[in-house]
Amino acid sequence: MSTFGLERVLSPRTIALVGGSSRPSSLGLAVLMNLKACGFAGRIAVVNPNYTAIDGEVTSPDLKSLPFVPDLVAITAPAAAIPGIISDAAAVGVAGAVILSAGLGHGAGSLAETVAQTARRHGMRLIGPNCLGVMVPRAKLNASFAAHQPAEGRLALISQSGAVAAAMIEWVAERRLGFSGIVSIGDQLDVDVADLLDYFAQDDHTKAILLYIEAVKDARKFMSAARAAARLKPLIVVKAGRVAQGAKAAATHTGALAGSDAVYDAAFRRAGMLRVYDLRELFDCAELLGRGFVPRGNRLSILTNGGGLGILAIDRLVELGGVPASLTTETIAALDRVLPQGWSRANPVDISGDADAARYVSALRVLLDDTNSDAVLVMNVETAVAPTEGIAEAVTRCVGDRRARKSEVAALVLASWDGADARTAATFERARVPHFPTEDDAVRAFMYLVRYRDASIALAATPPGSASTFARRTPAARNVIANALSEGREWLDPVEIVALFEAYDIPIVPTVVARDADEAVDKAEPFLAQGLAVAVKLFSRDIRHKSDIGGVILGLRSRENVAQAARTVLARARAARPDATLQGVTIQPMIVRRTARELILGIADDPTFGPVIVFGRGGTAVEVIDDKALALPPLDMNLARDLVGRTRVSRLLAAYRDVPAVSEDVVPLTLVKLAQLAADIPEVAELDINPLLADETGVLALDARVAVRTPARLFAGQTRLAVRPYPSQWEGELDLRDGSRVVVRPLRPEDEPMVESFFKRVTAEDLRLRFFQAMKNFSHAFIARLTQLDYARAMAFAALDPRTGAMVGSVQLHSDSLYENAEYAILLQSDLKGKGLGWALMQLLIHYAKSEGLKRLSGEVLAENTTMLSMCHEIGFTAATEPTDHRIVNVVLDLSLPVADALGVDILIRRGRITAA
Repeated sequence: MSTFGLERVLSPRTIALVGGSSRPSSLGLAVLMNLKACGFAGRIAVVNPNYTAIDGEVTSPDLKSLPFVPDLVAITAPAAAIPGIISDAAAVGVAGAVILSAGLGHGAGSLAETVAQTARRHGMRLIGPNCLGVMVPRAKLNASFAAHQPAEGRLALISQSGAVAAAMIEWVAERRLGFSGIVSIGDQLDVDVADLLDYFAQDDHTKAILLYIEAVKDARKFMSAARAAARLKPLIVVKAGRVAQGAKAAATHTGALAGSDAVYDAAFRRAGMLRVYDLRELFDCAELLGRGFVPRGNRLSILTNGGGLGILAIDRLVELGGVPASLTTETIAALDRVLPQGWSRANPVDISGDADAARYVSALRVLLDDTNSDAVLVMNVETAVAPTEGIAEAVTRCVGDRRARKSEVAALVLASWDGADARTAATFERARVPHFPTEDDAVRAFMYLVRYRDASIALAATPPGSASTFARRTPAARNVIANALSEGREWLDPVEIVALFEAYDIPIVPTVVARDADEAVDKAEPFLAQGLAVAVKLFSRDIRHKSDIGGVILGLRSRENVAQAARTVLARARAARPDATLQGVTIQPMIVRRTARELILGIADDPTFGPVIVFGRGGTAVEVIDDKALALPPLDMNLARDLVGRTRVSRLLAAYRDVPAVSEDVVPLTLVKLAQLAADIPEVAELDINPLLADETGVLALDARVAVRTPARLFAGQTRLAVRPYPSQWEGELDLRDGSRVVVRPLRPEDEPMVESFFKRVTAEDLRLRFFQAMKNFSHAFIARLTQLDYARAMAFAALDPRTGAMVGSVQLHSDSLYENAEYAILLQSDLKGKGLGWALMQLLIHYAKSEGLKRLSGEVLAENTTMLSMCHEIGFTAATEPTDHRIVNVVLDLSLPVADALGVDILIRRGRITAA
């Protein structure tokens, strides 16, 4: 249900506590005390039939007896009573409940199922059960049994663990930070991580979102919410259970490499989330992101009075992928003027153990002006020469002065004070200077900020367009899979694998089939004539591991050897597996590429996130080497390059000594093709290419295995992918009423240049009517929001001139979190208005919205845009002036009504043709 009803739950005007108690140390009393202590301004009622009053509060026997309907009910009653409490709450119209009690059970027939069904029928939201509770300091809400009241701030915390939430409250209090909201979600009977991501992403009071999660229930919902939220603000996540053995029973090398935690890591990376690995790192990230600090890059300058500590900090920085800032000539000269002889004249800037406050400030001012540096870490070791607290005060005054003159990004300063006491820490807190107990903590925190910055840039990067449109023959590939499944087989045979790979333009060694020794000689002859040795392999769909029974013989160079090898492997198979059906043998040329690198590529199956693309170092010792990286499909070339670059073997793809470099982008392109195969054909359960040879001539799959099965579950769009892929089925041609034709297709992320060019052919007035303001310049970030769509929540169709390929119009929709209502927008090339293009695009969008199960299509139209309002009226939209702004008309189309049929309009997609008749 996503954000539906959450505003009343997290900012209630009235609250009822059901299960309040006067018993010391009880859950009910703890929650009541917190509700009263937080300063909640609304009415608080206590419900308990066994008391007349609790802590001075008059009680009521049940919810129906209350003189008002509470927005939020906090429940601490025994588990057995909760179904009745929820039934009463739903009957009186309560918006939501936070169930702190445990013991409701799980699954069919449990108390939890009964509670969930009741709440769902009445549109009532549930948080918990088995949770710490909910705290929203801004709303003066503390419906929890936390030990302390959290301060108001800009961090939101979503936690599956009540203990983690409580620990965060204690830590943040020490750092004078605060929260915009804390929600302990417990068993996630209704409200889950994705719902709260959607909520806090749109919350103006939240600057960053912290998450502690143990498992994701709905992968697509989670990925959609996380990707949307990460575009707006930092998301930092700790995931528990990193050592779970998720790949023990994997049937392929690829599956063995794709452990459960590695898949979560890939999901977080794809969503643009910043993953940390323990609570201390989560705290450090909160220290920085909670104050809004983001560096310009990964170059760090270090200012210290202790040379050894500075060197340790540089070592850690390099180990974590950071870059020690290289001091400019001007910076060194400036430091020479303010520092005594003997300073290090390099980074780290060692200003000697006798440095006082004035020396620190003089050096810091110079470093903050250095354009080669993105941040400065100021370190101090206490000596008897200069008081450490005085140095801290001077440094913070310098930072404050710089912030008053420059942007905070340009003045990012971190501090590490060895042995700092409470007064020194308070000095940094007052000045909002992030401080850390050791140089290691400070450098790690800085590098997490760098990773967040890099993830934000990658999330909005425009991919190149050349790879996503590679030719593929999906129907042919589906026929191969369907044939295997119809015969009840779980594995493709070698010939079928070749056909599958050829359909997706993945080069693979030729494979021919021979029924017996004589035919094997005939089939091997063309290869032998080229001077190639051949391999003879057993061909039996009943025997998966051919090598185990001696069913593979290599290096054959004569007709006689081929014939003997064929007879041998067939005889071995009959002896070892007399029950197996033998189709014969396969003949393959033995390809020798002297400089080729052996890689592994594949598709693994994760029970939560579905297909996962795996890449790494190939060969027989692939699991031992364990050099791999994972990514969620679909992939574009940017994502594929990143996947390759996260492995050690990527360095071997470049030229070295007498070995030429692997052809540029040939490996990433192969990964894009493999990801597209996973998107197109959900029946491919696992796929393993090992090895894939890669050299300056290209790539070639030497051996592959493919497991197929009918998927137990498909997401909307008939795919197993957690990230909904590009909907190619909506590509086609649109016939307009005047007889002309345009090509239509969904927008892709790589369409940014095309969209930018399109905007230049739209008049300023039409742009104003579309965006409600004058639009002169269109930034990358602005266009990226239009083109980088989450197809699970949004759609945009581009109309293209069939002669030039130029964009001539677009129509788009963005759904609400319930996926019931979608807002639309439309824009046409100004000189093409009046030809029926806008009408046809709207009909196409209506057809798409209906096919997706959306219930309403709505939009905001300026009252002066009479052309759009006239079209909306003809189609069947209702219209009403916005009460708070009479310049705007709200239009709504009920998609349950037969609008298109009533107008005599038919939208069909057949063989790539969309007809508007």
